[in-house]
Amino acid sequence: MVLLGRLGLETARIPHVDRHGLVWLERGRLYVEDGTLRFQAAASESMQAGDYAIPFQTVSAVLLGPGGSISHDALRLLARHGTVLLAIGAGGTRLYTAQPFGPDESRLARRQARVWADLDTRIGIARRMFAWRFDEVLPHQDPAVLRGIEGARIKTTYKLLAERHRVPWAGRRYDRADPNAADIPNQCINHAVTCVEAAASIAVAATATIPQLGFVHEDSAKAFILDITDLVRTTVTVPLAFTTARACLDDSSLNLEREIRRRASEMFRKEKLVDTLIERIKTLFEADS
Repeated sequence: MVLLGRLGLETARIPHVDRHGLVWLERGRLYVEDGTLRFQAAASESMQAGDYAIPFQTVSAVLLGPGGSISHDALRLLARHGTVLLAIGAGGTRLYTAQPFGPDESRLARRQARVWADLDTRIGIARRMFAWRFDEVLPHQDPAVLRGIEGARIKTTYKLLAERHRVPWAGRRYDRADPNAADIPNQCINHAVTCVEAAASIAVAATATIPQLGFVHEDSAKAFILDITDLVRTTVTVPLAFTTARACLDDSSLNLEREIRRRASEMFRKEKLVDTLIERIKTLFEADS
């Protein structure tokens, strides 16, 4: 939600529950003039050139993309009113940094911490996420067994999707020391995972949930982000990877990483992926069962 022209600001701080979500900005300068937050935009795919007033008090987060710059006054104003600023890649394919501010109430974070702290409810949340992914409630209670089932099903999904997208597939291969050493389909998966993980990071930051408290993943400092990333592995990540792999196999002049980021940016905007992941996080902790 961006408004052309001058916008008067109210002194009262609007609770996040009454705000409208996210505003995406790129290719322009975010600054303050006469107490109003403004964005001097160049022409881009997402907006026309112009000088826009930003109703920052009525949004929860401002996502500043490539070509964007921000003044110190703008940072100060956003911080004062509890509006998060996230510096992102095109279409949310990277998350570079975010202010340590979030919604003005800690309900989701407290519920996340409570259900994580109890082993039974922690497993219950993990089973709920598996049910979303596989359209089936698994009866198992052992996290190791659940992860084993997940691994087997993901292998099958890779094979089926590779056939559907006519991509040669010899199995998942990933060398952390040299991720570009893999074949084209595996390189595409590596880059697609990075893009989707950025979208999940934005969703976690926007909901002020706790990245370290994962339910399927455990040891990583971004365990919960990885959990949320995996929710769309078979519906977003792998299809994105394999369609890009097919394009790169057909046209060797394409830059693989640039192509997958371009396609990811278009997909994320079209499918409203960040918004979907935010709603998933909210739903995950809404019920006790």
